[in-house]
Amino acid sequence: MRYHTPDSFEDASALAAKAGGSARFLAGGTDVLVQLRSDIFTPDDLIDIKHIPGVRVITHEDHGGWRIGVAVSGAEMTEHPRLKLDWPGVVEAMDLIGSTQIQGRATLVGNLCNGSPAADGVPALVAAGAHVTVTGPGGTREIAVEDVPTGPGKTCLETGEVISALHLPPRGHSAGDAYLRFIPRTEMDIAVVGAAVNLRLDGDTVTEARVALGAVAPTVSLVPEAGAALVGSTLDDAALDKLAEAARAACNPIDDRRGTIKFRTKVAGVLAQRAARIAYARAKGDRK
Repeated sequence: MRYHTPDSFEDASALAAKAGGSARFLAGGTDVLVQLRSDIFTPDDLIDIKHIPGVRVITHEDHGGWRIGVAVSGAEMTEHPRLKLDWPGVVEAMDLIGSTQIQGRATLVGNLCNGSPAADGVPALVAAGAHVTVTGPGGTREIAVEDVPTGPGKTCLETGEVISALHLPPRGHSAGDAYLRFIPRTEMDIAVVGAAVNLRLDGDTVTEARVALGAVAPTVSLVPEAGAALVGSTLDDAALDKLAEAARAACNPIDDRRGTIKFRTKVAGVLAQRAARIAYARAKGDRK
């Protein structure tokens, strides 16, 4: 195995392209190192991107959005008060991943690139309308987060491509987001169901809404029908019922020992309702 420490994403991309699909990128390493030690995959080239300038930086951009470096850890996100104020759902989703020790290394971009349908960090990003910058042999391109996963353990990234930045849109006024998950145990478990809601208000009325679900389909899914169920409402019971119905209809889960299809489908609707209530309260000024 060859170990590389490029000082730019262009160099990292060139190394990966030369490896021809037998390379792995290393940022936090909480997924890739486990895969190496478990002999799930042994790359010919391990490309450590932590040495590239700016990868550990969280930037509040001039247009009001956020740029999160690809090696920013969960702990660094949680300790950033302004980011947590703007996007509490995104931060709390990342904060659910692993133990305190894992939080010191795990990255949101790594959670996305691992391609798990049950990834905690991804539904909140999808609901937020986040996108990533990808650097590859042909230059750079922008991709919506919901388009990155294509199946369990798979992404749309082509050979030689690497995510070089994560972007969150401007938060704006009268808006809030939230993420909730159900797990069998109290901590450090994989989500059986995850639900994220991001919405904006005009007075008491929802004017925009995005809803995303995790662990109930082959990929984390944006559910436009669930968001549409909230728009124009004041989050009354009728709107919440429509939200739950749309969330359940979008489910395509599997039966396993962590949860049945019937259970996951039921819980998806319940969690979507609860997350919507939290996001609505945050949009009204309650930042708990």
